[in-house]
Amino acid sequence: MLSKPLYEALPLSYVVIASLVILLFDQAFAQCLAVIVYLWGSRIYSLRSTNRRTDAKKRRKKGWIPNSIYEHIPALCFLGGILLSQHNSKVAPVLALCLCSFALYILFLRVGYRKHKVFIANAYKQTLQR
Repeated sequence: MLSKPLYEALPLSYVVIASLVILLFDQAFAQCLAVIVYLWGSRIYSLRSTNRRTDAKKRRKKGWIPNSIYEHIPALCFLGGILLSQHNSKVAPVLALCLCSFALYILFLRVGYRKHKVFIANAYKQTLQR
């Protein structure tokens, strides 16, 4: 059994280590394995985030993008930015920075949206029962 801090850090560590491997190694095999580990870490983070949501499913907005793709948009944008940063053109670093910034923006928005205050509702129910 893993300790809670280690367990919570696993998806982020998969993403960080895979990103470093993509940036540091030029071998195609290493980069392919790093992309797989990166997507695996993204999937684990997405599953945990979805499982920990406290808002009601009926209150969630339905979009035109399938949920399986929608959950991975920040990770895919960040991965695209990392892969794009390795190209030797004048525009690639700017596009890579834009993609990574957009990915972080979406990620921080989602983290903020998924921190609902359930305990307030439970405390209110408990006061009504008294």
